[in-house]
Amino acid sequence: MSAQKLTITRLGGQGDGIAETPRGQIFVPFTLPGDVVNVAVEKGRATLMAVLEPSPDRVTPPCPHFGPDDENAGCGGCALQHQADEPYREWKRGLVVAALESRGIDAEVGALLTTAPGSRRRVVFAARRTDKGAILGFNRASSHQIVHIDTCIVASPRINQALPELRRLATAVAVGKEAFRFAVLDALPGLDIAVDAPFNLKETDRLRIITAVRAEASVARLSFNGEILIEKQPPELSFGSVVVNPPPGGFVQASNEAEIVMADLVSGHLAQSKRVVDLFSGSGTFALRLAQHSHVHAVEADGPSLNALDRAARRAQGLKPVTVEKRDLFRRPLMLAELKAYQGLVFDPPRAGAEVQVQDIARSTVKRIAAVSCNPTTLARDLETLIKGGYKILSVTPIDQFLWSSHVEVVALLERTKR
Repeated sequence: MSAQKLTITRLGGQGDGIAETPRGQIFVPFTLPGDVVNVAVEKGRATLMAVLEPSPDRVTPPCPHFGPDDENAGCGGCALQHQADEPYREWKRGLVVAALESRGIDAEVGALLTTAPGSRRRVVFAARRTDKGAILGFNRASSHQIVHIDTCIVASPRINQALPELRRLATAVAVGKEAFRFAVLDALPGLDIAVDAPFNLKETDRLRIITAVRAEASVARLSFNGEILIEKQPPELSFGSVVVNPPPGGFVQASNEAEIVMADLVSGHLAQSKRVVDLFSGSGTFALRLAQHSHVHAVEADGPSLNALDRAARRAQGLKPVTVEKRDLFRRPLMLAELKAYQGLVFDPPRAGAEVQVQDIARSTVKRIAAVSCNPTTLARDLETLIKGGYKILSVTPIDQFLWSSHVEVVALLERTKR
């Protein structure tokens, strides 16, 4: 490991500063373009030792856990709390612009729509047993070491207030020595905790955890590796006017604010479509809102999520018909003949995108498409396929659902212009 003085020239895709040197690029976390820094370098990656000359875009991070490693900082949950707001917005919007340009797509990218601190309703903590009880927090950047946190400024006030309770519950769960995921959803009427762990529980462990949950007023449910151990009250989420009981650990948008923005874009674009198909529908984020005006067919591979959507649709009043289909769209995409029934389509796949499925969509007669993605790179690939098939991009909207991170949500609206 060697010490060097570097000048940072730009930000990389993960939010690290990049310095150009005779030996190639060096990535420096927690730095900005214009910073002059002292770093310790090992294998092309550097540890920030000191900022000698700060960038004009550098600001004081609002979170005490953010920044280079010391006894209080080192949390890897955020990447860019030290950057001023305007250049931060430009950088994050630029991730979408660069992804589209890499595919030769000429489309205007709208201004970044941001969410406020404290708006994350779903947070995935890392936890592990220690001699003093469980440590609960987030991994250090590029590390499996967990940083204890006392507060998380992106998480909802309810989750922050419950951190002592959550740590007690993590201690009750921490049977094995291995680290585990501790996902917390701020739902009604209480927190929904889903533990994903590489160890098993004995019956005495289950009873201890159940007793611990009963003592914590803020917790509605706790599941372990998909099995509900205790449900004091069924957690609820509202998708528009429809109340859904999400399954343990099921996918939901991380921020309710961002979900509403995305849903408004999708619903407005597809409002005139008599029949709509929702691909990768989850528990009904879009399907149950679209059913206010359209017949909706929801397709999803995860059975519990699809069952939650179906139950919610059956209970709700005033919706158009909603049908559901359990189907792995990666292995068995909807074919051209099946797509003929729909005038509107929305897809919101995992980060891998919908490469196989969009090949059939591109040849279909579906008039309007809403493409939702948390990965601009795979979205750009899928949009390229649709454009080649005769679709035109009407708008591209980046949404900062994951504040101060390198992740950005995108909604692209398309319309068929030719076949």
